[in-house]
Amino acid sequence: MSSFTLIPPSPLLPLVFSLLAALSIAAFQPADNFLLACGAASPVALHDGRLLLPDLSSSAFLSAPRSTALSAPSPAPSPLYRTVRAFHLPSSYLFPLHSSAARNGLLLRLHFHPFPSPSLNLSAALFNVSAGGAPLLSLFSPTAAPLAKEFFFKPNSTSLRLAFSPASPSSFAFINAIELLSAPDRLFSDDFTPIPSSFSFYGAPLSHHLLETLYRINVGGPAVTPENDTLWRNWEPDDKYLWTPSRTKSVAFTNEIKYPNGGTTPEIAPEFVYGTAREMNKGNSSNSSSPSDYFNITWNFPVANSVHGYFIRFHFCDIISKALGELFFNVYINGYSAYKDLDLSSQSSFTLASPYYIDFVVMNRSNTGSINISVGPAEQSLPWKMNALLNGLEIMKINGIVSFSKEDKKKLLVGTVIAIVLGSIAFLCGLVVMVLTLLPQKEIKDQVAQSRDADTWSPLPVITENSYRRLIELTNASPSTNANLQLRVPFAEILLATNNFDEKALVGAGGFGKVYKGVLRNGTKIAVKRGVRGSQQGLGEFQTEIEVLSKIRHHHLVSLIGYCEEQAEMILVYDFMEKGPLRDHLYGSKNPSLTWKQRLEICIGSARGLHYLHTGSAQGIIHRDVKSSNILLDENYTAKVADFGLSKLGTDSNQGHVSTGVKGSFGYLDPEYFKTQQLTDKSDVYSFGVVLLEVLCARPVIDQSLPWEQINLAEWAMQWQKKRLLDRIIDPSLKGKTDRKSLKKYGEMVEKCLAQYGIDRPTMGDVLWNLEYALQLHERAVHQEPYGDSISGTSDVSSSCPAGSSMTNNNTAERNDISVGDATTHVFS
Repeated sequence: MSSFTLIPPSPLLPLVFSLLAALSIAAFQPADNFLLACGAASPVALHDGRLLLPDLSSSAFLSAPRSTALSAPSPAPSPLYRTVRAFHLPSSYLFPLHSSAARNGLLLRLHFHPFPSPSLNLSAALFNVSAGGAPLLSLFSPTAAPLAKEFFFKPNSTSLRLAFSPASPSSFAFINAIELLSAPDRLFSDDFTPIPSSFSFYGAPLSHHLLETLYRINVGGPAVTPENDTLWRNWEPDDKYLWTPSRTKSVAFTNEIKYPNGGTTPEIAPEFVYGTAREMNKGNSSNSSSPSDYFNITWNFPVANSVHGYFIRFHFCDIISKALGELFFNVYINGYSAYKDLDLSSQSSFTLASPYYIDFVVMNRSNTGSINISVGPAEQSLPWKMNALLNGLEIMKINGIVSFSKEDKKKLLVGTVIAIVLGSIAFLCGLVVMVLTLLPQKEIKDQVAQSRDADTWSPLPVITENSYRRLIELTNASPSTNANLQLRVPFAEILLATNNFDEKALVGAGGFGKVYKGVLRNGTKIAVKRGVRGSQQGLGEFQTEIEVLSKIRHHHLVSLIGYCEEQAEMILVYDFMEKGPLRDHLYGSKNPSLTWKQRLEICIGSARGLHYLHTGSAQGIIHRDVKSSNILLDENYTAKVADFGLSKLGTDSNQGHVSTGVKGSFGYLDPEYFKTQQLTDKSDVYSFGVVLLEVLCARPVIDQSLPWEQINLAEWAMQWQKKRLLDRIIDPSLKGKTDRKSLKKYGEMVEKCLAQYGIDRPTMGDVLWNLEYALQLHERAVHQEPYGDSISGTSDVSSSCPAGSSMTNNNTAERNDISVGDATTHVFS
């Protein structure tokens, strides 16, 4: 989501608003204040008392070689959207600026609404917008609803050119209204906390970057409209972003909000925001057999599914305490601890009901497509005083650098020179490599040729006969003789197997690094996962993967052949899985659609692998990142669970959980684990339940392109399951090809896996039994009328097994299932 939608005033809390309005102070008077009604013939009055001037008669100079002015045929939702100016050629507005603009910055709001017009289809517009040469919007096509795009930046001259450029000769651009005003002094400063703490903010200061508003939230209260904000901003309610609303309470404050001298001002946020909040609802313990005061309030905000920096501002005002020193709580961003033991009374001049804000800059490196915000009680809180609150929140995307100071330019110049030198060296190295590759290659005997990799490897060690023999022994040995996997694979052999990490051998990439297909000298196909060099996070996953996979071997777990840590490398070598990840067989690729029987058998194999993880040792192992991309398929479609970099040892019977920072993949993440940071094997069960839905519906677990209620697969599908209508949203290729009883059993199992609390979820053994039963029901239905969808080499369920039998022969099943290559025992696990 890259914009906020204008929301009409809410009828909620009118008494609170009237009291707060009586306490409001004089509105901010900006030095620069341009309000344009584009395409209008006369001034337009806004509900907040301001006046929009026609763009042709304002002090802003319009340069439009060819433009069209249009009026809405019916009443617009706001005066901002009554008219429009469309540009058929590159056009611009030139605004003269006050001298303070370069110091304090500017707020720019662009308003778009492609209302129906008989003379021009505004919905077909496609264009670019820039300000002072800095791109604001690229290949932009406004949606049907009224839309405001807001930006903050510092101009680099005494005037600002706002340019609109059609994306092609056949396209056009348009704009309904423009707001350009000077920002208050230090609205955005360079004082912030980086998240994670290891992240360093390079280049120009934060206040010299272009900030694009994504969300502006009034937590616990109704919408705040421009007439109630000194900077004429919109604040939307937090309801649709809140996880587990029943665990929270909205609170409103009817007394005076005490802005501190020299601190937070109404321009930072109005009293309408600081006068409402959301706190913990500790009295609500519904659906929980063990209610606890240790839980977090959490909000989820969809963002672009790519690497970006985000500016996040938290607004706090203690309107719930009766005395100072009662409230201590923690703040989390994307699972990271952003602020521990926050005491608002010590941060706001030891006064209750006094506003306070904190700024963070977050580097969102994941592909989860969301930012998660949480507040929860601190450990030092008194048991009867445990609480947490949040009043408001702003999230802005850091789009780029708009201007540089002289010092910044010097830094940039030095960086450019270094980049040119390094680029020249890289070019020369590439030239040498190209020459070497064209020369006749000498037969490899005792050493391997110098690597051609772009990372300029250091000279490789000589491969002795001994090391080569050890490698062959490793790849040919049985799992039982090499269960500890202490041998390391020589880096030179990995270079040979992957043809020096040839990009043609690249088969995938993830958070740890790239994955290549390789072939050892004995013909064994391998998958080589190469970690990002120097990554501390990658080092932890590398060590965890080796530790976990050196202790376990199972037919439905990917086998680790070996590893390499030479020359600062972190490389893991696995058996190659010919069919790749399960996700690629569900959506997003050209692979043929899987049959219902194939899907059930793949789910059963995955469940067996996870069941073995949970029960195969005294403590057990929790995978912590179960998802369809971490379930791989071999040439026979046998499922194997992979990627154990986030795994944790389980607990003994006395503890019941592992307390740990939240890690995993959003969409699959157990909400109870996210809120409490207490990990159990039931967290894997929840994630696997999401995978089961993904298998059934053949769509991503988070899809931002869908309507809001369908974005999250688990939430959307459970609405249909509770109506017992899950068959209406299954993969269209399965329509009419699934047994009704089999699908019913499958849906019931998914619903249990996705229970809100772990205590209500089944064990992975129970999940496995029910999946095997669903497969048996399907096979009974098609007995003597097969669809021809059986999978060679995969397990099947004996028709002689009684439908109501419990989990028996557990030890036998697991014992027969451990040896790689053996046929799986045809009994319920």
